Amino acid sequence: MLPVEHNNALNEPGGSLMARSGSGGGLLHEREVVRSAGRDAISAFLDSHTCSSVLRASGKVVVFDTRIPIQLAFYALVEHDMQSAPLWDPSSCQFVGLLTVTDFIDVLRYYRETKKDVSTLATRSIADILSDQSILSTVLIRHVPRRGIEGSFNNVVPNMVNHHHSFLSADTNTTLKHACHLLHTHSLDFLPVIIPDDMRVLATITYTTILEHLVTHFREQRRLFDDTVYDLNIGTYNENVVTVSHTQSLAEVLHTLHINGLSAVPVIDENDKIRGVYSRSDITFLATASDAEDAVANLDMSLKHLMSQTRSDVTTPDALHTCSTKQTLQSIFEYFAQWKFNRLIVIDEEDRVQGVVSARDLVAYFLAQ
Repeated sequence: MLPVEHNNALNEPGGSLMARSGSGGGLLHEREVVRSAGRDAISAFLDSHTCSSVLRASGKVVVFDTRIPIQLAFYALVEHDMQSAPLWDPSSCQFVGLLTVTDFIDVLRYYRETKKDVSTLATRSIADILSDQSILSTVLIRHVPRRGIEGSFNNVVPNMVNHHHSFLSADTNTTLKHACHLLHTHSLDFLPVIIPDDMRVLATITYTTILEHLVTHFREQRRLFDDTVYDLNIGTYNENVVTVSHTQSLAEVLHTLHINGLSAVPVIDENDKIRGVYSRSDITFLATASDAEDAVANLDMSLKHLMSQTRSDVTTPDALHTCSTKQTLQSIFEYFAQWKFNRLIVIDEEDRVQGVVSARDLVAYFLAQ
C-alpha cells in the first residue's frame, strides 16, 4: 500500500492546510502545492526504479514464430494462461510485434462481417494474417480513447495507431517512468522487457504491473493523496463514459469497444444500473465453441447470456469493482493493494455509472507535466 506516516505539522491544531491558508485563494494554492508534491514524489519513485525491479523471480514467456497458424497460436495463449506473446520473424531474425488474445477475437469479427470462410484460420499463418491489409486496416487498427488523446504528452497521440508494424520494448535498465511513457504515448497495453544482447524476452509488463510495484514499495511521510480522484480528474466521467446494455449482442459490444479504443466497458441494465464489466479479452464465447464457425456464430450471443457463464482461468472477465466520486486517491491505492483491479467503475447512490478509473489513468496522472 501507500502508508502515510502522519506529519505533525499537518495534523496538529493550527497546522492543517485549512488553518494556515488565510483565504480561499490561499487554500487553493496550498492544495495545488500538495498535489504537485504528490505527483513529483511518485514521478521520482518511478524514475528511480527500473523494469528489472518488477520482474518476478520465476515465470514463463511464450514467443510465437510468425509462420505458425494464428488459430494454433491463440489456443497456445489460452493453454499457457497468457494475454499476449512476442512475435519472432525467422527470416529477419528479429521480433516484429505482439499477438494478443484480443487480436484473434478481432480477426473472428472480421470473418463474421465479411462472411469469409473462417475455417481457413486453421492454416493461415500469423504472418499471412498480419500482411492482409483488409484485416490490418480494419479490425486490427487501434483507436485511441478520447482521454488518451486529451491526456497525451504534448498531444502527439494519433486518433488511430497500428501496433503490428513495429516491436516496441524496454530492457531491464529502462526506468519505470520511461516504461510508463512508452505505454502511454503509444497507447500500448503490453510492453515486453528484453535483454538487448541476446534478444531474449524476460516478461511483458502492463500498467497494473507497475501500479502493483508502486503500492507495494512506495513510502511517503506526508499526506499527499487526500484529494478525491474526481477532483483530480483521474479517469473518465459523465458524458465521456461509454456503456453498453446487457441486451446487446457480443458483436455489437466488441464493435463499441473497438471504435472507442477501450479494453473494457461497464454493462448496464434496463434501469441504467451497473450489472458488470465486459472485457475485450473475455473468451467465454469460445468456451462452448467446437470450431471456428461455432465461435463466429457465438458472436450473436447476448451479453446477458454470456455473463451468466463463469470461468476461473486467467482470462476470466474483470471482476466488478466500484467506488464513488468521494473516494480519495489514497483510498484507491489501498483498495488496489488488496484487489489488484484493472479498473474501478464510479457509481452514484443508485448504482448508476458516473465514471471509470483504470490502472492506466492512475499511472498517467503522475506522468502529467
